[in-house]
Amino acid sequence: MSTSTAPFAGRAVSRLGYGALQLERLHDRRAEAVALLRRAVELGVNHVDTAEFYGFGFANAVIREALRPEDDVLVVTKVGADPDPDGRLPLRVAQRPEQLRASVEDNLRSLGVDRIPVVNLRRLDTGPGLRPEGDQVVDLDDQLATMIALRDEGKIGAIGLSSVTLDGLRRALPAGIVCVQNAYSLVSRDDEDMLRLCTAEGIAWVPFFPLGGAFPGLPKVTEEPAVRAVAESLGVTPAQVGLSWLLHHAPNVLLIPGTADAAHLEANMAVGEITLDDATLAVLDAVESRSADIPIG
Repeated sequence: MSTSTAPFAGRAVSRLGYGALQLERLHDRRAEAVALLRRAVELGVNHVDTAEFYGFGFANAVIREALRPEDDVLVVTKVGADPDPDGRLPLRVAQRPEQLRASVEDNLRSLGVDRIPVVNLRRLDTGPGLRPEGDQVVDLDDQLATMIALRDEGKIGAIGLSSVTLDGLRRALPAGIVCVQNAYSLVSRDDEDMLRLCTAEGIAWVPFFPLGGAFPGLPKVTEEPAVRAVAESLGVTPAQVGLSWLLHHAPNVLLIPGTADAAHLEANMAVGEITLDDATLAVLDAVESRSADIPIG
């Protein structure tokens, strides 16, 4: 299996991309954040995942400054939640159609572009995280109508889904979905049927929390004895094993690990050079999967 590139939104991208969430850790060191993103491009990253609520616009501002047209980087953002600097959590649910449109406009402004290649509709139906309540419980068809209109207007290039159920994905397929972002890792494989559907439909699978453990109570890939044993035998880190397993597990998996550290970035990018043989994969496949479908907040 090739661990180098895979199709995404009509083009070939490196299967090892970059998630911009951790850039906010460099909020007071903007030049360092820009240099880190430039280093990612030098290492072959041409797929960057972001959101307006990452650092209250900071991540998008860094992307705008760091990336150049000739880099030909596919920038993917998401809507369905907005920044909430004064809230108990740093984001609030924003599921209504008019909020989705406003969020796209906010991302266009902060990224400094006229068109965003891919925008994920974060549904919040499954996985760890917030859940919609009250007037934020919106029918998927109404949301898709807004996303399709934005695509028809040329403001977005393609539509993805995030935190979506298998039934939701099936309902959305006629809209031309290009990717799914759900919580998924070696230790939380609830969505195996959805991954198989995406593979069959040529839809990119872009797992968030690819090493689990992002919230208290969630299992961590790096704490699994089998993972640690494989890492020791290969001379790599448990985190690298967890990411490599994802690349080997299905050909349409694209990874977007985030970091604010250059050395960690290089370690993430080196995952593409790791080969797991059939016996090793069998050991890892036997690791118990535990559900990540818990609400947070």
